[in-house]
Amino acid sequence: MHYLIKKLLPSVAVAFTVTGLSLPMSARAQTYPIDCAILLCLSGGWPASVPCARARAEFIRRITPWPVEPPLQIWRCPMGASYEGDRPPNNAGRIFEALYWPDSRRPLQSLPRDKFVPADQALRLVQDRADIDISGPEFNFVRSIRVFDVRYARQYEAGSEGDCERYATVVLGTYGTQGDFSWQRSSITALPEAHVGLERWGQNCPGIYHRSVFVDWRDYDGNYDFEQVNY
Repeated sequence: MHYLIKKLLPSVAVAFTVTGLSLPMSARAQTYPIDCAILLCLSGGWPASVPCARARAEFIRRITPWPVEPPLQIWRCPMGASYEGDRPPNNAGRIFEALYWPDSRRPLQSLPRDKFVPADQALRLVQDRADIDISGPEFNFVRSIRVFDVRYARQYEAGSEGDCERYATVVLGTYGTQGDFSWQRSSITALPEAHVGLERWGQNCPGIYHRSVFVDWRDYDGNYDFEQVNY
């Protein structure tokens, strides 16, 4: 499956094009859920293609204040599409089924197995997590995504004694076992080394005023990457 992922990722553009062949030109840009593209392209390290470039742009747009959104909203990607009786033990293949183009022999969504359910209705059934089991290690790249929202960080000297005042509010967004996203309190010291702008925090008392959103992740192969947006 690993080889298959690496092999098929450059073909994503072809698959997306095929899905739009029978639709009016104005609708073709919306013939696939953008979160399916984010899921697939992220797993492969954002390979060079027009769909993956658009997916990454949306991934980053979502963390660009304000508001800060989950960069991958996996609950918007219907991966439960299936026509076979039994699911294979390795769910990594579901990444590709989520992007499978329409075919007269294969319904795009079936919940349950023998009853067709339109994709938009199926999406309403799963609001905050993947609609299949993604607890296996092949989906670790989803759970590797971290969003650090440095909402306020200020350091300055105050008073006649030159006391150093420090105030900071940092929250961390993470993904659970099934792709559910949640926020929790964090701190400046928890920021990854790749984060830029607070290197002198706690050193003497240089004046600092900083706000940023930092997202990092690892792809299917475990390669590290990140983006930072200052504001």
